[in-house]
Amino acid sequence: MSDDPGPQVSVPIDESPAPLEGETQSDEVPYQVMHFESVLYDLTDPSPMVHLVEAASPYRFVVIPIALADGIALQHAYGEIESRRPGTHELMTTMLTRLQVEVIAARIVRIEGGVYFAELDLMTPKGREVFDCRASDALSMALRQSVQAPILCSEDVLQAYLS
Repeated sequence: MSDDPGPQVSVPIDESPAPLEGETQSDEVPYQVMHFESVLYDLTDPSPMVHLVEAASPYRFVVIPIALADGIALQHAYGEIESRRPGTHELMTTMLTRLQVEVIAARIVRIEGGVYFAELDLMTPKGREVFDCRASDALSMALRQSVQAPILCSEDVLQAYLS
């Protein structure tokens, strides 16, 4: 068994420009690449659960509770199911595409009191923009891209979830 931690991405936590390739910053937060596995709904549980699994060994996972409507939206995004009338995430995806904005990544950045916080990282014609959002919204937007945007999870969140 290898001790290789798998794919990692480091993201600067301030607004300063990203370092050149090969350079590092002391304030970088390590992120692990995650795969969307499923949305499961147990009728005895009050909310659906999103399952994310680390893309490489040791294949850690995070389970995030979300609202029922968000679970349906995520499953539609994953299954590439289009509604008869566009839902919020479909509309946002269409708007971003027409405005030539690319979703760079969906990041699960922290957990506080059982609430997961996320960011949606975008590249616009005017430059990079990062927006705070709910984890379910970030995941739905990442899954709806023509080429799925990476889903990243902070090492701190993985450690907190598994402890």
